[in-house]
Amino acid sequence: MPRETNTAKRARAMAIEERMLQHYGEGECSLDYTDPFRLTVAVILSAQCTDAAVNKVTPILFSRYPTPADLAQADIADVEDIIHSLGFFHNKAKNIVKMAQAVVSDFGGQIPNDLDLLQTLPGVGRKTANVVMAEAFRNAQGIAVDTHVNRIAHRLKLAGPSANTPAKTEAQLLKVYPKEYWLYINHQWVHFGRDYCRAQRPKCADCFISDLCPTSNG
Repeated sequence: MPRETNTAKRARAMAIEERMLQHYGEGECSLDYTDPFRLTVAVILSAQCTDAAVNKVTPILFSRYPTPADLAQADIADVEDIIHSLGFFHNKAKNIVKMAQAVVSDFGGQIPNDLDLLQTLPGVGRKTANVVMAEAFRNAQGIAVDTHVNRIAHRLKLAGPSANTPAKTEAQLLKVYPKEYWLYINHQWVHFGRDYCRAQRPKCADCFISDLCPTSNG
């Protein structure tokens, strides 16, 4: 098959997004939160575990430590006990307490509305920062690439073989999607990855974008 031109790839990407919007709307965050700080904590905790599991422990965590100042003074052993079920709880507890301390000392107790500043916080990488910017501030500066987004981008061939890291996958997605759609991609694709484009046994025959997917088995 002839190589897809950049113009054709962008057109296909937009056709995919039109159907995503029809099917999922703007998409919804699966993590429960009430403010940017609690979202940041929840995203840090969600690494290597399900959002549903995080949603079970955050009400307990925030009832005991409702603000950045409270969490900044928390006993890490107590935080570990609360989040023990999530896995990697030693590092996660240390990171969210240190993150809260940095928010208090460096940002006046407020999560910064800035992608680069967010990434200075302990436990906050580019994916977490992208989620917070898009979800909490509606100010997308990129696309959060988690395991779902990375898998789907490659199956749709919107990211090529050279995109062998999340950062490189994101860079290629940013070239095919206009900025006004960056807000929606992560949430839509997470739901799509759970519903259809699963890591194992994807439901290609039932997929509503199978005709736009070069690797579809439908």
